[in-house]
Amino acid sequence: MVVTKALDALGLHWKRDPDFQPVKDAATIRLHVAVGGQVFELLVTGAKFFDTRADKGGGGAIDLAMHLLGSPQKTEKIVR
Repeated sequence: MVVTKALDALGLHWKRDPDFQPVKDAATIRLHVAVGGQVFELLVTGAKFFDTRADKGGGGAIDLAMHLLGSPQKTEKIVR
C-alpha cells in the first residue's frame, strides 16, 4: 500500500514538503506526519519509507504503523 494511503487509513495528519528535491529517485517525496504531538519526517517512495530523524525505514502499511505508533498492540487495533 502506498504510504500516503496508509497514513489516511490510520487517520494521521500529514503534509507533503513542496520544496523537497529528491536526489536518487525522482518519485521520492518528503512528508511531515503528526502523531500525538510528535512530528516525523519521512522520505517516501511508493510503499517504502525512511524516517530521517530516527534513521529507520521499512516497507508496507504494517511496518509504517508499527514505526509511527510505537507498539504492535496499537498497530493491531488499527490494522484490523
